[in-house]
Amino acid sequence: MGSVVIGAANSTAQRCEKLMKTTSDGAWEGDNPLNYAFPLLIVQICIVLLVTRTLALLLKPLRQPRVIAEIIGGILLGPSLLGRNESYMHTIFPKSSTPVLETVADIGLLFFLFLVGLELDFHAIKRTGRKALAIAAAGISLPFVAGIGVAYVLRATICKGVVYGQFLVFMGVSLSITAFPVLARVLAELKLLTTDVGQLAMAAAAVNDVVAWVLLALAVALSGTDKSPLISIYVLLCGIGFVVFMFLVVKPIMARIGHRSPENEPVSETYVCITLAGVLAAGFATDAIGIHAIFGAFVFGLTIPKDGPFAGMLIEKIEDFVSGLLLPLYFASSGLKTNVATIHGSTTWGLLVLVIVTACAGKILGTFVVAIAHRVPCREAMVLGFLMNTKGLVELIVLNIGKDKKVLNDEVFAILVLMALFTTFITTPLVRAIYMPARKVVPYKHRKIQREKAEDELRILACLHSKRCIPAIINLIEASRGIRKPALRLYIMHLVELSERSSAIMMVHKVRKNGLPFCNRNCSQQDQDQIVVAFKAYGQLSKVTVKPMTAISAFHDMHEDICKIADEKRIAMIILPFHKHARVDGVLESLNPGFETVNQRVLDNAPCSVGILVDRGQLGGQSQLAPSNVHHHVAVLFFGGPDDREALVFGRRMAEHPGIKLTVIRFLPATEFEHATINLPESESETDPKVYKMKREQEEKLDEEALKSRKSSGRTGGGNNMGGSIVYEEREMNSNTVESVVAIGQSNEYHMFLVGRGRFPPYLAADLAARTAESPELGPIGDLLAAASTTVPMSASILVIQQHDAIHSDEVPFSEKVAESTAEQHAVQPIP
Repeated sequence: MGSVVIGAANSTAQRCEKLMKTTSDGAWEGDNPLNYAFPLLIVQICIVLLVTRTLALLLKPLRQPRVIAEIIGGILLGPSLLGRNESYMHTIFPKSSTPVLETVADIGLLFFLFLVGLELDFHAIKRTGRKALAIAAAGISLPFVAGIGVAYVLRATICKGVVYGQFLVFMGVSLSITAFPVLARVLAELKLLTTDVGQLAMAAAAVNDVVAWVLLALAVALSGTDKSPLISIYVLLCGIGFVVFMFLVVKPIMARIGHRSPENEPVSETYVCITLAGVLAAGFATDAIGIHAIFGAFVFGLTIPKDGPFAGMLIEKIEDFVSGLLLPLYFASSGLKTNVATIHGSTTWGLLVLVIVTACAGKILGTFVVAIAHRVPCREAMVLGFLMNTKGLVELIVLNIGKDKKVLNDEVFAILVLMALFTTFITTPLVRAIYMPARKVVPYKHRKIQREKAEDELRILACLHSKRCIPAIINLIEASRGIRKPALRLYIMHLVELSERSSAIMMVHKVRKNGLPFCNRNCSQQDQDQIVVAFKAYGQLSKVTVKPMTAISAFHDMHEDICKIADEKRIAMIILPFHKHARVDGVLESLNPGFETVNQRVLDNAPCSVGILVDRGQLGGQSQLAPSNVHHHVAVLFFGGPDDREALVFGRRMAEHPGIKLTVIRFLPATEFEHATINLPESESETDPKVYKMKREQEEKLDEEALKSRKSSGRTGGGNNMGGSIVYEEREMNSNTVESVVAIGQSNEYHMFLVGRGRFPPYLAADLAARTAESPELGPIGDLLAAASTTVPMSASILVIQQHDAIHSDEVPFSEKVAESTAEQHAVQPIP
């Protein structure tokens, strides 16, 4: 008996010796850090991040979601490629490090599934129409049934001896899943998120996601025991009891915590700790029941209130660390279990093709038939099928649980991982090839502020980065309406960056609330964000038609959304906020360099005139001004050219307001520049102007007629007074033009400057043309005024205006129009 005890003790000691110690004593002590758990884990994390991020960068031109790169990276790091080198596997991913790696990965997975539940809104699912419900049902049921046949074939060939009931459930679930977060990312990259087909796909995928979790819980419960079928029933009953307890007891507690976290105030650290501990406790409870721990974290996420700042704050605190650092470890862990080499021989490869074809056919055909039955156009129905065929993280979770439960062997596991990778990879290229939304754009002529009839409706698209831009945009629009209050239709576009960390489901809900094409159809006032509320209130008080919307795009193609809406809604002018904002001391500091790229590309591709607003708080600061409280002195710096003429027209509209005094300062060429043309210097900026070919005489005629019409359209006054509220001045350009412009800006006499971007001036002072611009999108004058504040504080705001090129190319002086009209009349007169 004693020898048995001693033998057991020796075997236990041997097992303990094989366990890795946590930290080393250092290389100077002769220890290899890779032989210790913690430094090895650090190396593993760095390698996984390097490989997955590099693959994501390489696949970015193909617009593939990051999950593709993470799955491929995990496979490459495993025995399929690099793992074939035994020294690499024993050094970087030894078997003794697997428990530590999988534990850290599971912690990341636990909190990620908490975020998924946190972001899932049951109210949005309840509003899902019958069409989306029918599509979701077909997208689940038909692949599940097809999975039964595939399970029978696999069990008869490469998966012999497995329990058929458990295997059937796992195969059905793996073939019927649609990855909701991955689908949201794909739709956003393809700019289909707010189209009819995109919204229908998201609604159906949300239902599919909930059903998938129920099926997953069922699959885990059925695979948990071989002792008695009654145990599976006990597991299911306990799981149902857990869900009931969470919604009846825990949810009211979390709702109270959410209500105690008001807007614009930091959330109590105690509440955050309670929530994070609740995630771990819920995971432990479901693991003890016999369902995977991630199910408890997911259900706990559902109990968090979606209204208020509490949910958003939790996402901000958790998402970057979990999604960026821990979750890639789960894909690496899955890749270490995937050995593509197990797929060998014609039989196994044939089974891979069978699984892929069955999975695609079940999803695509089921969705297509039901969509056609609900009168969805054929092309859109086909696209819905491909979109619903998207796989992702949930698929890998199902496969990993199946492998851990010994339901799936190595061959079947590898086949299903490749199936998920293939079906997700083909989604983006197939959708782009099949479905390109047609643009039914009606040609329109009012692509600039200047027009023959001032009473015609003016359509403006104002873009905003944040709440900071609201007062300046509202006060600028109100100041430019004048006394006659001509018809104005204002479109407000909130620009939201689609970054890698964007929460897919929260993002979709935000678009549904106030997104493209037109928001707020079914949303209450409480659900709208502050930007929508502010402009809706302005529209009601000022009797202006306001249409708010949201553009969620990456910076490199955000301009496409802006230009598309401007074209579809026949916009006359786009107003963009400058990418820098003014500090208390008046100096401009960068808000986000990405918006600078957006502004530059909008200027290059806009179908109408564009204005960039450099706000320094002189248009009312952070408060909205009533029309009776508007008292501004505005100056137009006129050098000549189409952009300056457009700025003059906008200034004339502002001068119609009784609280606006307008000063037009015209710079005339000095004698030495009178017969010279100085073009702007070339640079590498995308916004540099093209060489515009127009006769100087024609430019001068257009400038003179623009100034003449403004002089003759004033309300009262004479001489150099262009009207009761318009003053006209002339100044000669010389070698000190830069100093003259800076002196005007720093005089603090004016609240706002209206300047043209100055792309095609007939003449320009040499010192202005030779100056290197800090912000070329503002043009030489606007950049000079904006940069001057870095040396001497300047309080005046700036609006830089660019006229639409197509309008300028057809622009003809009024005197020539009259001459042409007279010639045509003489030409058609009959010969006596």
